[in-house]
Amino acid sequence: MNTSIESKDNNLKVFTLSSNEPLAEEIAKNLGVELGKCIVKHFSDKEIQVDVLESVRGKDIFVVQSTSEPVNEHLMELLIMIDALKRASAKRINIVMPYYGYARQDRKSRPREPITAKLVANLLEVAGADRVISIDLHAAQIQGFFDIPIDHLTAVPLITDYFAKEKSNLNYTDDVVIVSPDHGGVVRARRMAERLGSPIAIIDKRRPRANVAEVMSIVGDIKGKTAIVIDDIIDTGGTISLAADKLIEEGAKEVYVCCSHPVLSGPAIENLDKSKIKEVIITNSIQLPEEKRISKVTEISVGKLLAEAVLRVHQERSVSRLFDDK
Repeated sequence: MNTSIESKDNNLKVFTLSSNEPLAEEIAKNLGVELGKCIVKHFSDKEIQVDVLESVRGKDIFVVQSTSEPVNEHLMELLIMIDALKRASAKRINIVMPYYGYARQDRKSRPREPITAKLVANLLEVAGADRVISIDLHAAQIQGFFDIPIDHLTAVPLITDYFAKEKSNLNYTDDVVIVSPDHGGVVRARRMAERLGSPIAIIDKRRPRANVAEVMSIVGDIKGKTAIVIDDIIDTGGTISLAADKLIEEGAKEVYVCCSHPVLSGPAIENLDKSKIKEVIITNSIQLPEEKRISKVTEISVGKLLAEAVLRVHQERSVSRLFDDK
C-alpha cells in the first residue's frame, strides 16, 4: 500500500494528543509528513490546556486520539484541541479515533439509562469536528449518531492476514473454527471465516451485570478443532477466559483470541496469563503499556490502514475500498 505524500503538500497536518503518540508517529511516517507541534498541559486542579504551536489556518487537519483510559481525560483533550483548531481557522478538522470510548453505551437496555455513545458524537460535532475516522465500532449503528461523515474501518483483514501468514500450518478449512463470543459478534466472525474458508461457532452467554458474563452453551462444532475467538474489545479478560475454558471443556484442541481494541483494564493481564488461551492477538488502536506486554500477547499495527484512510480523505478519494474486508 503506497501512502507516501510529497513533502510539497503543506495543506495536510497530523497532530497527536496524549492517548497514542506511537501510533500517530507511525501514521505520519507512512504519510511522509512530520507531526504537528502542540502541547497538552495540566493545571494543578487537573484542568487541561492545549496549545497549538504552529499555524493551521486553511489547513486540512487530522487529530489522532483514541478515547481510551483515562477516557474522560482523553475525551476532554480532544474536545479542547478541536476548539483550538476551529478558533485558529483550520479549514477542516478530521478526528482519527481508532478506539471510540463509551461505544458500549449505545442504547437503552433499561429504564432511565443514558445513550452515552450518542452524547460523545454530539460533543464532537458541537466542538467543531468535520469528520471522524474510527475502527470497529462496538455497534455499527453508532455511525448514525453523527450528522457529519464517519469512516468506519475494520481490522478484520489485518487480523486474518496475521493468521494466514504466521499460522500457515493450520488447515483452516477442516481443523479451524472461528468463534463469535456472543450473538452480536456473528457478522465479524463470519467475515473472518469467509476470508479463511472456515466454519463458525457462537458462544451463547448472558450478562447479569457489566463486566460479568456467564457462558451458557456453544452453538457449532468445535470438537478437535483449533478455535479462534474474534471480538472487538477485550476489557477485563474475564469473559474471554471463561469462553476459552468452555471451548476446551467442549473439546476444542487449542484456543486463540483476537480483538481490535485491547482495553485490558483491571485484572485483564492476570486473567489472560492464567487462562487456557494459547495466544492473544491485538492491534495498537490503544497504546499498550510495557507492563501489559506479556509473552502471550501479540500486537499488530493499524498504522498503515489509518494512513491510507487519511490520505484518501485528504485527496478527496473514495475510502470505501478500506471498508471492504473481502
